Amino acid sequence: MNTMPERPTAASQQQQSQRPHAVVIGSGFGGLAAAVRLGARGFRVTVLERCDLPGGRARVFRQDGFTFDAGPTIITVPALFDELWALAGRNFADEIELRAVDPFYEIHFHDGAVFEYTGDPARMRAQIAKFEPRDVAAYDRFIASSKAACKIGFEDHGHVGFHRWETMARMVPEMLMQQAYRSVASLVGSYFRHPQLRTVFSFHPLLIGGNPYSVSSIYCLVNYLERAWGVHFAMGGTGALIKGLVSLVEGQGNSVRLNADVAEITVQGRRATGVRLHNGEVITADLVVSNADSTHTYKKLLPGLARRKWTDRKIDRARQSMGLFVWYFGTKRRYENVAHHTMVLGPRYKGLLTDIFHKHKLAEDFSLYLHRPTATDPSLAPEGCDAFYVLSPVPHLDSGTDWAIQAEPYRRAIAAHLSATVLPGLEDEVISSRIMTPEEFKTELLATKGAAFGLEPLISQTGYFRPHNKSEELDNLFLVGAGTHPGAGVPGVLSSARVLDEVVPHVSAFI
Repeated sequence: MNTMPERPTAASQQQQSQRPHAVVIGSGFGGLAAAVRLGARGFRVTVLERCDLPGGRARVFRQDGFTFDAGPTIITVPALFDELWALAGRNFADEIELRAVDPFYEIHFHDGAVFEYTGDPARMRAQIAKFEPRDVAAYDRFIASSKAACKIGFEDHGHVGFHRWETMARMVPEMLMQQAYRSVASLVGSYFRHPQLRTVFSFHPLLIGGNPYSVSSIYCLVNYLERAWGVHFAMGGTGALIKGLVSLVEGQGNSVRLNADVAEITVQGRRATGVRLHNGEVITADLVVSNADSTHTYKKLLPGLARRKWTDRKIDRARQSMGLFVWYFGTKRRYENVAHHTMVLGPRYKGLLTDIFHKHKLAEDFSLYLHRPTATDPSLAPEGCDAFYVLSPVPHLDSGTDWAIQAEPYRRAIAAHLSATVLPGLEDEVISSRIMTPEEFKTELLATKGAAFGLEPLISQTGYFRPHNKSEELDNLFLVGAGTHPGAGVPGVLSSARVLDEVVPHVSAFI
């Protein structure tokens, strides 16, 4: 067990105040991981969070005895957390319990067919055979391709800065060999005949805000990443991970300030010098790390700067990811036969994605991701009850949808569909309810256009072409989170903080 840190002496406090100061804007996974890494390198770190709880998209809602994780719930690369705890001189496994989830996902098609997606090759082949026996042999070939993509896109380059074009150029031969010019859906379609199997093996980009018909096939890496490291859930919910990361930051002698809303990044010449809060307080810093949306950082937090690359025009023309409609609800009974992660797919796949990503149209049909954390951790709900959230991909705010009017009818339609499919009688069982729409993503999380995952992960907005971890606009400004390299998803966001080890100068450079 870890012992409590000793009470700091006056001498140690003076030594702390003399260390170079880093300010981190935002306390999502990226911001907290950045704070831990900078603290381990000798920086004095202040994390500023505009909300009254840490976590950003990973914050926690508690109501009526239920605990709802607001956003990310799937943990796929535990080693990234092991490393952060080790940097702070602690052991992750001593403090956080991860439970493997099996199956990874239960996928329910509109015609009643069900696919249990797992990390077990034999079980996967058996599932495939139910749909199309001739596609069984394709599975191993596809996973081999996914493994190669994972090595290129995640293992070799996920933690490497792309602030030099040469880094991207060196990847080109490997990406061409991997057919990265094809979309995920196109590559998957070259392996599998059955249309429903093509859906099963191509939906993963949606978990990071990408359209399978648009994003590069390099994102097939997620299939192997899950098989290699598994799918896990943190006991106590994702909020337990956020609480643990805050504890690491504070254990390093640094701080996380809540209700600290940053109005702008202060600048001298072409150098970041700190931040000004909306209450007028100015906090000076040797470097600034923004975990805010990258486009929000440039367009809103640098109002007086003549930006050279990320101009308003370029930001406005950039393609943002889709929005999300999320309904958090608790039931007065348990649905024991419902898996931890369930996909409830509608009658359309490509057509629905076209409506969401290209037409920016709120369709009448939907496909849903249903999260039942109490399948693994019953403590997140009162005894005999279940906690859920159901997530529906929707267009971002360019759709013009008036969510003040549309939210409740849309929720009712989802509730009726779930009641008719995987959650019988749901409408009479709900005893706690809360919704979040793209409008809340914009107003509460400052997400451009209410997009849930930042910039869409197109190849033209990936790597060197994405906002860099080392700012192109200012010295001593760095970016982490979904809007920079390598992108959204918990592994991507944690890896964005790893990039700081490469691009932030040694602490001695600031003394």
